[in-house]
Parts: sequence; structure tokens; C-alpha cells
Amino acid sequence: MKSLNRVSLLGNLVADPEVRETQNGNSVANFAIATNRRWKNTDGELKGKTDFHRVVAWRKLGQLCGEYLKKGSSVYLEGQLQNRTYDTDKGEKRFITEIVAKDINILTWKKGKEGAVDAEVVSLEEDKNVEE
Repeated sequence: MKSLNRVSLLGNLVADPEVRETQNGNSVANFAIATNRRWKNTDGELKGKTDFHRVVAWRKLGQLCGEYLKKGSSVYLEGQLQNRTYDTDKGEKRFITEIVAKDINILTWKKGKEGAVDAEVVSLEEDKNVEE
């Protein structure tokens, strides 16, 4: 049976990415993005909710995230869900779900000289030649 694990999100960075290097020398960037949902309830009131998503980007993509992404950046990203566990310093087991980014587009809105708004898109992509 075939399966599919794909995530697409459009949101804003909650904080600057944290970039580090693993013991194997691979770069990894961790950051969170916020997405907003809006709807009207049965009484016609406008309601909203913000969801926060953990994102991890590896190798060259992780390096590029550290260089180009900043708190508040609007991004469109594609990747896959990953579930993992880890132990805290106190020995407690924690479960985490995160998005492993494959492609990231930075969406930047700039005002021109006469007040016109232009969209600029910078694409960051995972190195396709590297196996995980």
C-alpha cells in the first residue's frame, strides 16, 4: 500500500531560527511558525485561532534558514511530519511532532517608491543529492 506524508504551511516565524551543528558536522535549524485560522460561529461572530508548528531544516537548507530567516518572516514551506521522543534532563520522556522542511519560500513584501507593494519570493531548497 502506498502512503503519503506531506505538509504545506504558510505562516510567520515566531522567533529567529536556532542553528547548530551536529556531531557529524551537519547543520540543523530549528524554528517555529504561526498559522492563523478565521471563521464565523453560528451567531455570526468572527472567531480566530493561532496554531504553532515546530520546523526543522537540515544541512544546506538549515544553513540558509539561519542566514535568511528572521522573526516575523512570512514563509511558505513544504515538508513532512516527523514524530520523535527524547528524555529531558530530569529523565522525563517527551513526545514531539515537527515538520522536516524540504522546500521553503520566503515571502517578502516591499513598498516601492510610489507606495506600490511588490512581492519578492526567495526559494530555499534542500540539497536533493544528499541521502538522509
